[in-house]
Amino acid sequence: MKNILSIIFILLFLTNIVNAQKFITKNGTIKFRSDAKLEKIEAVNKQVNCAFDLANNKIVFKVLIKSFEFEKALMQEHFNENYMESDKFPVSTFSGSLAGFDKANISKNGSYNVIVDGKLTIHGVTMALKEKGTIEVKNGKIIAASAFTVKLKDYNIKIPNAVFNKISEEITISVEMPLSKM
Repeated sequence: MKNILSIIFILLFLTNIVNAQKFITKNGTIKFRSDAKLEKIEAVNKQVNCAFDLANNKIVFKVLIKSFEFEKALMQEHFNENYMESDKFPVSTFSGSLAGFDKANISKNGSYNVIVDGKLTIHGVTMALKEKGTIEVKNGKIIAASAFTVKLKDYNIKIPNAVFNKISEEITISVEMPLSKM
């Protein structure tokens, strides 16, 4: 069921694009880190679906919240049940563009600076996001990457007083999408 939803998501995004160069992945990576006074928390998700349309530099990704993996099982349980409410908000998405990448560069190996500009939805809240990123081209494949910080309160994610010193109010997120031509 999860794979069918992922395929439908990507196909819906791509159906209105004719003769465009499209790149996709089902195994992009999103990592996040919380550096609080008493504890550092890290998690990784290597099952991120992403589609990039080279014709107009549009990019979308979808991440299943329950696919984040933690060092400790109890952290993962608390993350899904208490903070992210994964049953209520099972996915996070991004839809936007990578400004500054010239499609002519797809045939030249190198690293290119871009501006990631779009809408990020986490915990049912959608907010504008504009950050620096890179596109690395290597032998016709693309790796799109960015890192940024989000404030938990902006996405209505509450930290109980009992664990306030263990969870940072700002979370550092890094995104890496290895994309291959469809």
